[in-house]
Amino acid sequence: MNKSVSTILRIALGIMFVAHSINKFQTGLPNISGWFQSLGLPGALGYVIAYTELIVGIALILGFLTRYVSAIVIVIMIGAIFTAKLSVGLLGNGQMPGYELDIAFALIALHLVFTETTPLSLDALFSRNRD
Repeated sequence: MNKSVSTILRIALGIMFVAHSINKFQTGLPNISGWFQSLGLPGALGYVIAYTELIVGIALILGFLTRYVSAIVIVIMIGAIFTAKLSVGLLGNGQMPGYELDIAFALIALHLVFTETTPLSLDALFSRNRD
């Protein structure tokens, strides 16, 4: 049962990351870059985050390098909280969402860092081949 729940969490988190990445691409990476610059961050970081979210999302859906990818998710979420969302509060300010979703994503990723490999994943397939 726990492995089934972990599989659902992994795939759902992956889908959310792919969706967030697609949203960045649809908004336009130059716009995302400008938003990063408005936060005092390098604009190129917007491009890096958009592509990283896409790759991380796909890897999570497939269950590929899940522990490492989940650690990257935690870093991204901590970065988002401290650079963009901390000032608007947990629930946001009416114009921008707060960091409650970022905390939830980070906690799911933390679970995935420490959970066993789930059966429906490339990680499980590769680990079976080594046995």
